[in-house]
Amino acid sequence: MSAPAGAPPTSAGADAAEAAVEAITGAANQDVTFSLELTQDQKDIRDWVHGFAADVVRPAAHEWDEKEQTPWPIIQEAAKIGLYGFEGLAQFFADPTGLTLPIVNEELFWGDAGIGMSIMGTALAVAAIFGQGSNEQIGEWIPRCFGTAEDVKVAAFCASEPNAGSDVSGVRTRAKFDEQTGEWVINGQKAWATNGGIADVHVVIATLDPELGSRGHAAFVVPMSEAKGISQGTKVSKHGLRASHTADVFLDDCRVPAAYVLGGKEKLDERIARVREGKKNKSQAAMQTFESSRPTVGAQALGIARAAYEYALEYSKEREQFGRKIIENQAIAFTLARMKMEIDAARLLVWRASWMGRNQHRFENAEGSMSKLKSGEVAVWVTERAIQILGGNGYTREYPVERWHRDAKIYDIFEGTAEIQQLVIARAISGMQIR
Repeated sequence: MSAPAGAPPTSAGADAAEAAVEAITGAANQDVTFSLELTQDQKDIRDWVHGFAADVVRPAAHEWDEKEQTPWPIIQEAAKIGLYGFEGLAQFFADPTGLTLPIVNEELFWGDAGIGMSIMGTALAVAAIFGQGSNEQIGEWIPRCFGTAEDVKVAAFCASEPNAGSDVSGVRTRAKFDEQTGEWVINGQKAWATNGGIADVHVVIATLDPELGSRGHAAFVVPMSEAKGISQGTKVSKHGLRASHTADVFLDDCRVPAAYVLGGKEKLDERIARVREGKKNKSQAAMQTFESSRPTVGAQALGIARAAYEYALEYSKEREQFGRKIIENQAIAFTLARMKMEIDAARLLVWRASWMGRNQHRFENAEGSMSKLKSGEVAVWVTERAIQILGGNGYTREYPVERWHRDAKIYDIFEGTAEIQQLVIARAISGMQIR
């Protein structure tokens, strides 16, 4: 029977309370195994990238958005300080928590997404080479993706095609091996390739056998300076990310040596043989790259969302209507509160997926897709709300929120549309082939 309200505790209750206090005190003195506190190195890198974004990227954002050209001078500045290059990217990726790379992307894209993509677009090709290439290929090709601080280069990952965007299995670019010359002969058209045609190194996804679908894919290194038969097609005029070059790439009897298939020809032959025998294939060339990059793409969307939220917050503290600051109206204040909450929630999903990917935890519930889906939706919603808070000013190019809104929309589309991300998650949680 419990003691009446207000009665002194029983000796047994007092003992239990004392034991609980001792347990809590003891736990506080133990080493903490879980923490969301960033390390000093992570904070230093974050602040360093933020400084570059604030001082170099953001002041140039409007100019390069209007030009719709690759901002080579800014890429070169990033290379000079070590932000753009193999060593810098390797340092970001080496963080055992997996958080440094998304932190860097969030800060850089806070500065500007178009310029940020021009700097970070190379990383997708690098991820393909690192994830699928041999040690020799990694050592040879990844440095070439970046060039040097004096002569910067970019790289392109070419997977999508006019009729194969979300449907990766629909790739029709064909690779055949010429036994007489010992070369791969590649024919096809790639679409929406970041840095397509201006890259020194192109990583091209092609099929060896269309009947095998995505299981018959392989990734090939195609260097623009060496390979004949590769050319740039139409440069895409885009809604957002306009400082980032996007174009079609044509491959017309394009020839590359046998060793230019990532992973090596011998392993590729063995994998295709297993597939034709009906055995399962552990990975698919395009999807393997996209899975590893999705949390980083989510971090880019977060940078855009955070820029819009911070701008709208400061604007609402200064803008007066009806004799008071507009943030004093609940409709505005509550919107800003939800904007901040959604950004922070999305960041936690990005950090979780980044940590899982870096520490080789399987995405049992498609956590990578969750992070990208949520971040993309948040970026679109937050930038739209920012325009609404600024009213007519938000709709003009004199204020940056309209550019951020244009830049945000692609994060609902590329590297897997919102609908495809939901499909991936649904299949993962159900274990069923939902269509």
